[in-house]
Amino acid sequence: MESRVNYVGNALAGKVMKHLNSANKVVADSTLPVTTQELVKIRASQINGCGFCTDMHTKDAIEAGETQQRLNLVAAWREAKVFTDAERAALEIAEQGTRIADAAGGVPDEVWEKAAKHFDEDELAALISLIAIINAYNRINVINQQPAGDYRPGMFG
Repeated sequence: MESRVNYVGNALAGKVMKHLNSANKVVADSTLPVTTQELVKIRASQINGCGFCTDMHTKDAIEAGETQQRLNLVAAWREAKVFTDAERAALEIAEQGTRIADAAGGVPDEVWEKAAKHFDEDELAALISLIAIINAYNRINVINQQPAGDYRPGMFG
């Protein structure tokens, strides 16, 4: 399987990715816990069917010390006892924000309120931004049919 466009080698795509990566760096450097960031990226990528990002973020999470058990349970987080209440709130808002077209009213107030119990305003801003950014990456990769499986942690810098 090959991607439709050499997105990494295309000049225009490179400009887009530069800005998307810059936005991602702001979130990565925020006080939103790295573990939470990776869980959110994995869950959104699973929902969107983005193999490339699922591969990348599970490998990055392992590199950051995440356990295989927790990674195995991300898709079934509601039934799993291995996630904190804050992580559950982040996973729920990630699902709602990723599936925004499925809900006429967007992210329900009760979902937002759960997240607001665990994260301060800057962390909430980072969480909103992270969900938007990972969804953008997912869409680029899914549309482009970017192959998954070859990612190595740190290969993009």
